[in-house]
Amino acid sequence: MSNFEQFHLDFYQSNYTIEDQEEGCNSSGSDTNLCASRRGQAEEHAAGAAFVPSDMFPSPQSYTGQILQPAFSPDTPQLGYTDGFDEEPPLLEELGINFEHIWQKTLTVLNPMKPADGSIMNETDLTGPMVFCLALGATLLMAGKVHFGYVYGMSAMGCLAMHALLNLMSTSGVSHGCVASVLGYCLLPMVILSSAAVVFSLQGIPGTVLALFIIGWCSLSASKIFTSALAMEGQQLLIAYPCALLYGLFALLTVF
Repeated sequence: MSNFEQFHLDFYQSNYTIEDQEEGCNSSGSDTNLCASRRGQAEEHAAGAAFVPSDMFPSPQSYTGQILQPAFSPDTPQLGYTDGFDEEPPLLEELGINFEHIWQKTLTVLNPMKPADGSIMNETDLTGPMVFCLALGATLLMAGKVHFGYVYGMSAMGCLAMHALLNLMSTSGVSHGCVASVLGYCLLPMVILSSAAVVFSLQGIPGTVLALFIIGWCSLSASKIFTSALAMEGQQLLIAYPCALLYGLFALLTVF
């Protein structure tokens, strides 16, 4: 039993290799057919590995790209990804700010006799109205009157009242943004009046006449734009009256 254990330990601790097996086969001469068959199988395996078809291996290609810029190869399939930054519209266009339309609306307000373009005037553009409201409050501040809250409060209430009135008078209806845009753009002559109040006092006959002229200017421009945008022909005077009441409140803030 001890001889078997010693043989077991010697077997697993030995440095027996395939070369030793081949040498043992050559030296002992026993089992010559078995050794020859094993040697033939090894040679056939090496020969089979040497004659692998070349099309199974990819042909090496030189890398011609740069760092973070891979080279383009017509053989490799390209993904359907394209850089979308060049195809995106400008930021001002996404925000709805069109300086050409703003300039056209401003010229339409400054010239009440000029026909208004209904397609442009029906846009919801609040850039100009916000600028003109801020300019009105700033000029009133320069005259020593802090009325920013009154300006924005009366603007909001006037937009809601005119929206309800125009929806009752027109068949197509109008949005809140369109009403706010038109009333805000027509506030530009009132900014001229408040700028004049910085230079001289409007509490007198000349100031009253100038204020009445500005009120008529604002209401005429607003009514003209509303009639062209909403196709309300023959109703300009009906629209001009509530507009005159609204702009009369801004004139009272400016004069007194």
